[in-house]
Amino acid sequence: MGLTSNKVLVLVILFAVLLFVGTVWWWPRLARRNWRAVGGRIGLLLVTQVAVFASIGLFANQAFGFYASWADLLGRESGQGVVVDHSGRGTGGPLQVVDTRQVNVSGGSRPQIGGQIQKVDIVGRTTHIATPAYVYLPPEYFQSRYRTRTFPATTVLTGYPGTAEALIKGLHYPQTAHELAKDGRMQPMILVMMRPTVAPPRDTECVDIPGGPQTESFFAKDLPEVVGAHYRVGRRPGSWGIVGDSTGGYCALKLAMHHPETYAAGAGLSPYYEAPIDPTTGDLFHGDRLLRNSADLRWYLRHKAAPHTSLLVTSSKVGEHNYRDTLRFIDQVKATGRTGIASIILDSGGHNFNTWRREIPGTLQWISGILSDR
Repeated sequence: MGLTSNKVLVLVILFAVLLFVGTVWWWPRLARRNWRAVGGRIGLLLVTQVAVFASIGLFANQAFGFYASWADLLGRESGQGVVVDHSGRGTGGPLQVVDTRQVNVSGGSRPQIGGQIQKVDIVGRTTHIATPAYVYLPPEYFQSRYRTRTFPATTVLTGYPGTAEALIKGLHYPQTAHELAKDGRMQPMILVMMRPTVAPPRDTECVDIPGGPQTESFFAKDLPEVVGAHYRVGRRPGSWGIVGDSTGGYCALKLAMHHPETYAAGAGLSPYYEAPIDPTTGDLFHGDRLLRNSADLRWYLRHKAAPHTSLLVTSSKVGEHNYRDTLRFIDQVKATGRTGIASIILDSGGHNFNTWRREIPGTLQWISGILSDR
């Protein structure tokens, strides 16, 4: 049974409840002062607490999508990584659809009504990075009257170490996009949902690492090229946007700023503004000072020409640690007079899925109003 299986969660919760009941039942018999009784009490308390913490951990993992499998949890994930195909003759092509599923909306069993989610495997032409993703196609994509129409597309990124599945099950991006378009509050849009960690378990922070994964180039060049060749995405500048939360939010802002020719809009939900260096990232810059500075978005605004793109940032007055940094970033972008800036500031909200679900509808409406479908 998988780490995210409901059966595993139910069994662990049941085990914890039984241990609690057993502890209450056996406690009078273990009330003596000999070493066996003391050892029994310690053992029961220890095992019960481990079961309770395991239940809480599994529930939190299902809610927030931190780890996708036992191998992912133990740091042994090896199925997804960087693929180098020197011949350039991959047997399956740069994008393969490996599965389809319906959108969790009324009438979702019919793509013409609910749209469709396709699970795909993507291989970058220039970076040779291979990674899975989910592509949401709106109902209009399957309707005969729109058969020649192209659609705007938005890359949607999780945080680290989140899973792409969490964007569907936890943050409800497809359902939200479907409802907003159905109500006429945004235009139909293709969503490419994935994690920014394209070389797991390493957190690459969407950086072109010297001698390592060229993550920034993958998102800026390979991904739009591969998706655009397979789906009916608008070809003109202004057809692509990018959204993310936490680490994904930092990546979204950076990619829109560094590559405005690709991303006409970038939205960071609870983002930070400088790439961290920690055990999960390793050495991202290998002594390249310009690369390190460019990964600091505030340095980039001070020392580079203001990019012609639109940015959106979110935070909360209470509950988010990035609130003051976000206000400073907004002022800095406004001072450029060239880069667009918008914000969603909540009165209260933590760094979690519930907060981001409150921000996603407004974010999708904002980005939809900027992107072109041609």
